Order: sequence, then structure tokens, then C-alpha cells
Amino acid sequence: MGIYGAALACLYQRDLAASEGDAVADLRPRRPHFPPRARAVIHLFMNGGPSQMDLLDPKPALDRHHGQSYFDRIAGEVENVRDAGAIMRSPFRFARHGRSGMWVSEAMPHLAQHVDDLCLVRSLFTTNITHEPALSLIQSGRMASGYPTLGSWVVYGLGSESQNLPAYVVLDDPLGLPVNGLENWQAGFLPPIFQGTRFRSTGSPVLNLRPEQEEPPAIRQMQRDLLSRLDELHRRQRPGQPNLDARIASYELAGRMQLSASDALDLSRESVRTREMYGIGRQPTDSYGRRCLIARRLVERGVRFVQLYINGQIWDNHTNLATEMQAACDRTDLPIAGLLQDLKERGLMDDTLVIWGGEFGRLPIAQLPADRNERHAGRDHNKNAFCSWLAGAGIRSGTIYGATDELGLAAVENRVSVPDWHATILHLLGLNHEELFVMQHGLRERLTGVQPARVVREILA
Repeated sequence: MGIYGAALACLYQRDLAASEGDAVADLRPRRPHFPPRARAVIHLFMNGGPSQMDLLDPKPALDRHHGQSYFDRIAGEVENVRDAGAIMRSPFRFARHGRSGMWVSEAMPHLAQHVDDLCLVRSLFTTNITHEPALSLIQSGRMASGYPTLGSWVVYGLGSESQNLPAYVVLDDPLGLPVNGLENWQAGFLPPIFQGTRFRSTGSPVLNLRPEQEEPPAIRQMQRDLLSRLDELHRRQRPGQPNLDARIASYELAGRMQLSASDALDLSRESVRTREMYGIGRQPTDSYGRRCLIARRLVERGVRFVQLYINGQIWDNHTNLATEMQAACDRTDLPIAGLLQDLKERGLMDDTLVIWGGEFGRLPIAQLPADRNERHAGRDHNKNAFCSWLAGAGIRSGTIYGATDELGLAAVENRVSVPDWHATILHLLGLNHEELFVMQHGLRERLTGVQPARVVREILA
């Protein structure tokens, strides 16, 4: 008992942690649990919750019941109760496209040309109707902050194929951060080296990357060698400090990035045709198009996980649904289609997984503005149904999985939970979601948590 017992418990704790596997703190390539279908991921995150019945899940019943009261049946599912209106039809027309005959809204004419490359999941659902916890859940598998995100888990499990670029790169919008800010790409209790690294799409991609004064390569190498030896001496005197290890590794990576990052983000090396395909050089597609093209150049160079964000949450269309959703599509539709086309032409779709989606969907009833003018109505949050599509490595293309009820309110056929979605993405990368864990407070902490999760094998090729 007493101080001797505390000392013994401390020693046992260290031995136990070592025996059960401490989190590795480097980005060297690691073997997956089984042969992977995908080598890299491009995650196109649509902040705010895109409306499924206005984009990818048409509901003729909304036209038939337009204007009819429905609030009393779903009052418990409505976040903004005072603004709730009647059933609202979609302001957009739908048409079938491609050999698969997939229905796509007129708001996304460019994506419609690539439906035969997509697997559309219509039956996703989540557990919270508020942005912040729903975002935390879709990013990290928990509704609380402080947990590693999907990208951090992936690079923790697989490391990186490039030692001259970060393994996990975030391309956020120059107009501003998304809701939840930097938490969207945090490493949580994993070593900090696994958090996302922000690259800017305009100006210098990484601040202070280039030295103020250029020196001969031999001199620069001598300086780096000396710094490396000093860092190692400093590290030996302070063992068991993951923040220190991550900082040293970051500085070493920054040195190697001086050439690699500048090359990867130099879009002037791309042909005029390629830049036009992404909508670069014109509005409103220039900014998002640049990020999509940078994403392709990064995975081409061995980056493991790339996430693209939009400022704020442009898909959170509580009012003026027709105009605001069209504006969101106008910014992103052409660049995303260009990315899919470019990946195909370069053969990168064979080992790159592309994912599109947000944190939840929208309700079939109208949300009315303060003036109660139905022409300016939008839709409130919906946790019971939303859409996501996947394309590329290992995906059964040209298919639709799952279905919602006649109004698009809830997923009713082949329901896919957020843990299922995470487990499937990890599986495509050769990772078993049950075996990818870190011991934390005596528990095996995983991306999919302790709740049941399954790999949605029906969408795999």
C-alpha cells in the first residue's frame, strides 16, 4: 500500500502498455491487415448537410403531398420547431443518367455525367441533429471532441508512402474554416504527428516553407545533419514525450517539403485543358477547382489521405433552398466532375478512393423564414437519412445501395450507420476496424467504438 504500491502500479502500467501496444509515432509505411483495394483517399466533405431529396434521392410523393401538414407526425425530429412548415416539393427536376440510370438533380449536371463511376449510398443515418456533435461523429466516431479523426486513424494504421509530404493533408477554404474548425482533423489521443496538415490553395501553400536566403545545397544539408544530431541528443534526454517527437518529426518533414510541397502545389505545370476541366480560372469554381486538382497531385505523390472543406457550412440551407443549394452546387459540381475524369484518365481511380458527403440530411417539410414566405423556405436538419457516394478503388460502380421512405425522412432499407461507413472505408484500405486500436485507460479505443459495426460488402466490387 502507500507510496510503494503507487510506484509498483506505475511500473506495471508501463509494462502493460508496452505489452499491449503503444501507438507508433512515425509515418513509415506499415503493412495493412490484409491486401487493400485502395492506397489513398480523397474525402470531399460537404459541410452543413446536403439535402438528399433535392440532389440524389428524388421523392415524387413530395410533389403529391406538397403543402400538406406533417409536423405533428415528426415533431420530435425537428430542431427548429417554431419555423416548421408543411411538406415541400423539391425546386429541382431530376433525370436518369448513364447506363445505370441513376437519378440526379439538375443542380449537378456535371456529376450526372459520371454516375456510372459512383456507388450511391442512400440509407445513411446518424444520431444527432445538431451540427457540432454530428460533425464530430462523422469525423471521429464520437459526438464528443478530443478523439482521433478518420484521416488520423488511417495514417496511424498505414503510415505514408511519401516521406517528403505529410501523410494527411487538409485543403480548407480560404474564405474560412468549417464548423468545429481544427477539430475536424485532430489526432486526439494519438501522437500529434497523425493530425492533418493544412495546405493553403492560394499563395504559399505552407507559411515560412522557403528560407529567406538561398544557400548552396551542400551547406543546407550540413545544417540539417547538425540539427538532426542536436535533436537526437535532446530527445534522448527526454524520453516518452510524444509532443516533442512529433515536433522534431514535423521540422524534419518541413525541411524535406521545401522542394516537394512547392512542386506538388504548382498548378502552372498542368495543361490548360486540365485546369479548365477543374473550372480553374473562372468563378465560382476557381477556388474549389484548385483544391481538387491539388488533391490529385498529392495522392499522385504518395499522400495517404486528403480532405477538402468548404467555408462554414454552405449546404446548411435553412432558407432560400433553391438559390443557396444551387450556389453550393455551382461552386463544387464542375471541379468534382473534373477530379473524377482526371483520376480516370491517369489510372489513379484504380487505387484511389473518392468519398462525397456531409454530416446528416434534411427534412421533407419546409422550414419557413421569419416572414413565413414559402418562396424563401428551406429545410431543417435530419439525422434519419442522408446520402453519400463513393468512387474508385474497390467500389461497385454504377450502383445504388439502400433506400429511404416515400418522403425521404428515414432510411428504411439496408440502413448504414456511421460506424458501418467508417468500417467500410477502413476495409477498403486493408484495415480491420476491430484490430485498429490504441489502449487508452485500459480500453481498446477504435474509430468504430464499442457499438456493432459492419463492412458494407454489398457496395464492394
